[in-house]
Amino acid sequence: MSELGSTIKVEVITEYIEEQSSPKEERYLFRYTITIINLGQAAVTLESRHWRITDANDHKSEVQGAGVVGETPRIEPDTAYQYTSGTVLETPLGVMQGTYTMVTDDGEQFQATIHPFRLSVPGLLH
Repeated sequence: MSELGSTIKVEVITEYIEEQSSPKEERYLFRYTITIINLGQAAVTLESRHWRITDANDHKSEVQGAGVVGETPRIEPDTAYQYTSGTVLETPLGVMQGTYTMVTDDGEQFQATIHPFRLSVPGLLH
């Protein structure tokens, strides 16, 4: 496994979207804002994403695809790329984690880890 994965830092901020959720219908919408920081010395391009999403009922789903939000951003050294997306869960609590497939300008491909983060309705956990 490439050491390049350690040159990418992923920060996440989550938000519950109450006005678009319907607990009676087991529909909980969450927004997440991702900041991808290139701590390395070479530019990288985000080619694809792979998410693993688990809700409180242990229902697991996976999402894979090219880029993020319709883009395959190129991230220069010491800069960051930020985007916002969302997901719907059937429970008020869940966890997301995954990887980004990145490639350097010279064609070296590597995985950047998206560490697990919690999606939670406010006040649910103390």
